[in-house]
Amino acid sequence: MYKQIGVLTGGGDAPGLNAVIRAVVRTAIGEFGMKCVGIEDSFEGILGEPKTVKLTKRSVGGILPRGGTILGTRNRGSFCKMIEGKPVIPDMPIDEALDNLRKLEIEALIVIGGEGTLAIAEEFHRRGFPVIGVPKTIDNDLSATELTFGFMTAIDIATEALDRLHTTAASHDRVMILEVMGRNTGWIALHSGLAGSADIILIPEIPFSIDSVLKKVRQREKDGSSFTNIVVAEGAVEVGTKPIYLDAEAMRLGGVGSHLRRRIEAETGKESRCVVLGHLQRGGSPNAFDRMLGTNFGACAVRALANGQTGVMVALKAGEVHSVPLADAIANIKNVKVDGQLVRTARDIGISFAAPNESKL
Repeated sequence: MYKQIGVLTGGGDAPGLNAVIRAVVRTAIGEFGMKCVGIEDSFEGILGEPKTVKLTKRSVGGILPRGGTILGTRNRGSFCKMIEGKPVIPDMPIDEALDNLRKLEIEALIVIGGEGTLAIAEEFHRRGFPVIGVPKTIDNDLSATELTFGFMTAIDIATEALDRLHTTAASHDRVMILEVMGRNTGWIALHSGLAGSADIILIPEIPFSIDSVLKKVRQREKDGSSFTNIVVAEGAVEVGTKPIYLDAEAMRLGGVGSHLRRRIEAETGKESRCVVLGHLQRGGSPNAFDRMLGTNFGACAVRALANGQTGVMVALKAGEVHSVPLADAIANIKNVKVDGQLVRTARDIGISFAAPNESKL
């Protein structure tokens, strides 16, 4: 049995991180008699002069509903760099990190993060250091788990935004465009679009045709609906083009919503507006589901360590938490299936994905 374990959060923040931290601490101390050390600023906190904090049941009291992470997080640094918009692991200072962990008397790590963070955790495992991963991403794009915490809250926020845009769109006969997060996958756009009665959903998995977008807007006008609501993932691309970036050098996506607004207004003459939801999807209090899922993941991660497991990630399958090898967890991302049930349902009820051959699908 481990005497002392460490816990850290990595990558972008997500609603529910504090729920996981709280569950890890309460389970480790209360159930298994372990001590807990929080590592601040992700893996960067175990380099140089370590930045850590002792975690107790009292110190994690009241953090369940709190957004963000009490430990701080990073999505780039000595362990991970962003190249062409993707996390790339450089030659990591593993030896220095392992040396510091030994000095801190931390015998195992629970690492909470997405694909990039868990890839770093896998490197620690390969070096023989005990580690358990907890899946976190609002994009829900980790293939080894049915759900990641943070996703449901992000959907709630996007859906509420669509609800609000719907009323103002109808009042002014406008085209309203909501740009949501989703670099490589369209899960947030798809789910919120269905829940928020969008007329058009644009996702990275289905390149769109501007002509198909215009056709849908005009068809709604012809049918007596003088407004249109569109939800678009930031990584959605027009056929034959590349993703649009706010900052090309940093490969920071953004701007596809404004691009659509200009084209629609120019081609149809209809007044159009674009709202970029941005980091509102990451911030604030987690909903009830993400509090529950984060708590479940955190407790199960500690139990996995106590049972001698290492190099695995806890994952949700058919409502139960299981463990899967970290190597499998980071092998592939989970894309929206273009012929999957949710896409078929959306098309069945009249939602367009603005594919070039949309009428034939």
